[in-house]
Amino acid sequence: MAYTAENWPITAALLQFPGVDAQGRHINDADAAEWAEVLLEVKDAGFANADLTDSWVRPGDLSPQRLQEFKQTADEVGVGVPVISAIRRSVIEEGKWEENLAYSHRTIDAAAALGCEVVSFGLHQAITPEQQKQLWFWTVEGYKDPANNKEAWNNAVTRLRELGEHAAEVGVLVSLEMYEDTYLGTADSSVQLVEDIGLSNVGLNPDLGNLIRLHRPIEDWREMVRKTMPYANYWHVKNYIRDEDTASGTYVAMPSPMESGLISYREAFKEALSVGFQGIICTEHYGGDGLTVTARNQEYLRRFVLPKKDGYALGTSRVAQGRQVPGPARSLDASTTAELAGV
Repeated sequence: MAYTAENWPITAALLQFPGVDAQGRHINDADAAEWAEVLLEVKDAGFANADLTDSWVRPGDLSPQRLQEFKQTADEVGVGVPVISAIRRSVIEEGKWEENLAYSHRTIDAAAALGCEVVSFGLHQAITPEQQKQLWFWTVEGYKDPANNKEAWNNAVTRLRELGEHAAEVGVLVSLEMYEDTYLGTADSSVQLVEDIGLSNVGLNPDLGNLIRLHRPIEDWREMVRKTMPYANYWHVKNYIRDEDTASGTYVAMPSPMESGLISYREAFKEALSVGFQGIICTEHYGGDGLTVTARNQEYLRRFVLPKKDGYALGTSRVAQGRQVPGPARSLDASTTAELAGV
């Protein structure tokens, strides 16, 4: 049965919660009561699930005992953690890729231990000092993956495929987060990367908000939706108000609730369903009371966007969806696509 507005799994991003507590300890080392406090806020905001964003807790760096303690805490609070988003740990970062790759493998194991369905990885790196000075960090350019560099591209493919194979062995999906100026920074490049990796349990997290907020010309969001959604298996959703004055070269964007921004998610989800998307959704927002805005975003999705009844027309995805986690890893070929026809 396909998901409906009532039962579609929607998570709250934990971007609003710092990774260091008031005593200067990393949250990994905090008492379980501090973890519970954050998860209770998420639950009180109306969420049944959270995206375990590793800018808060880093599951891949928890000991087995502490990981079990975290799982018990989440269970006691009554908040599910079906997804881990591991951010700014690029497996092709110069001088750090080996460390980041090892961390990513640990994160996959942590996801399996927690019973997660998906781990989201990206190729974006740490925010630069210049970006840290800005009100909105995306208003100045940060790190860029090397253009027209076959070796770097092949390294990304090989290392992400390695993660995908590991994830398949433990029954977890890998989703690759789109982000500007990386090999996941355009629709075409993102699709090509997934196709080159060639595993059915590796798909895209088409976080288009990361791309429409840039203060420069951007791809048309409808074209990005059309190209990327057949490969989507998880989805960070957020929105931005955007204005352009191409004559003067002025581009402005700022965060907004999902219903108010440039992207029509009503339209985007119709396209997503037409190509078989049945992945978990994560609502995000930067600035202000981000948790409350993400809660409004969840309400918007359930009331106005997601299908109210089962039995709607659902297309065929090019990658495995959450309830079809494959293992061991399979090639993304014609036979695999045919097998996924019941998504």
